[in-house]
Amino acid sequence: MNLVADENVDRSIVERLRKDGHVVDWIAELSPSVTDDEVLRQASESGSVLVTADKDFGELVYRRGLSHHGVILIRLEGLDNAVKAEIVSQVLRDNAAELPGAFAVILPDCVRIRRPDVG
Repeated sequence: MNLVADENVDRSIVERLRKDGHVVDWIAELSPSVTDDEVLRQASESGSVLVTADKDFGELVYRRGLSHHGVILIRLEGLDNAVKAEIVSQVLRDNAAELPGAFAVILPDCVRIRRPDVG
């Protein structure tokens, strides 16, 4: 899967996703400090799912209606980085077909995947 990882995504998650075979453009490596609007635009234009830990993307997608190819919001505060990386990796393995175009939230005990309203 093609992914854009926001700069707030832990390095361990980015490295694990790359190890799993995903193509991951990490904002921290490419253009740190770029705005959230620009991050979402870059992901959308490249046909990539955005991976982030920033809740502000919910505002951009739902309130402002900005275009996206999918957003994965990581909400795993307090967990070890290796554990976070394993959880995110497992979610992508188990839900790969459902993630493009959806807004997904990864929590320690579940994953919520919301498809856009049609019509």
